[in-house]
Amino acid sequence: MLHHRLLGYLDEVARSGSIRRAATRLNVASSAVNRQILSLEEEMGTPLFERLPRGLRLTAAGEVLVRHVRDTLNGHERMLAQVASLKGLTRGEVTVATMASIAAGVLPGVIRTFRETHPRIVVKVLVLPVDQIAAALLAGEADLALAYRLPPDPRMRCIAEFEHRLGAVMAPDHPLNGRYQVRMADCLEYPLVVADRSMTLRDVLELLVPEGTSFTPVVETNSIELMKRLAQTPPHITFVNLSDVGEEIRRGVLAFTPISDASAILQRASLMQRARSALDGPAHLLAVRIQAEFERQSVPD
Repeated sequence: MLHHRLLGYLDEVARSGSIRRAATRLNVASSAVNRQILSLEEEMGTPLFERLPRGLRLTAAGEVLVRHVRDTLNGHERMLAQVASLKGLTRGEVTVATMASIAAGVLPGVIRTFRETHPRIVVKVLVLPVDQIAAALLAGEADLALAYRLPPDPRMRCIAEFEHRLGAVMAPDHPLNGRYQVRMADCLEYPLVVADRSMTLRDVLELLVPEGTSFTPVVETNSIELMKRLAQTPPHITFVNLSDVGEEIRRGVLAFTPISDASAILQRASLMQRARSALDGPAHLLAVRIQAEFERQSVPD
């Protein structure tokens, strides 16, 4: 059986597309990661990565192995969480710093599921602007940071990254609902409720507006919750990530349609911890739960 550390190395190199970037995120030497990958390729008798001028890309054999690796790692984390519970880890506290879109989107479901398993662990959520989230983590005000577009910082270690595509969100009876994809040009014909310029989501959205086209939203706000509420009334349309509206889709009050123009534009969420601090039991268990839920909704590799 492959060593757990080697599994982590392989998974991170596949996600990063670079041994150097993977080593930085893992806080180990690049030579150590490279040596382990070369040793594994020799053991498997086949290349796992194509060496390209700008990084690494999985071979067909590598893709098969990485799928197995990720299943193994997820199973290992679930086992650790179950063992921790059996050992009596029933009390504690964990604080996560995050942004409004995540707090109003995927996080409530994560916390609800987490508390079913760990009802005596108190979860605290700090909703902050993106430029304050890393500061809260580094100051010790939070155990975990979860946000889109977190700036790299050697004082933080990335636990996991997740990629999501932007979509148009509307009421189920909206005229555009039911399509496989929609163009941004199609959406511009309807009243738009969009993120204001204080949110990173707005930068991504403006990249999708066709050149020379008038972009005149009827509502601009920094509240994801307001955007989702208004989108429930046709013919309004808003734009968020799928993970932001999972609960509303399950309840049947909103529909999500990918934007064809956004196929190459990905929103990347990062789950971070302090680089030199090990996660305690409650923080580790919540990190496992967050990772499982975001991976379920992420863009496939």
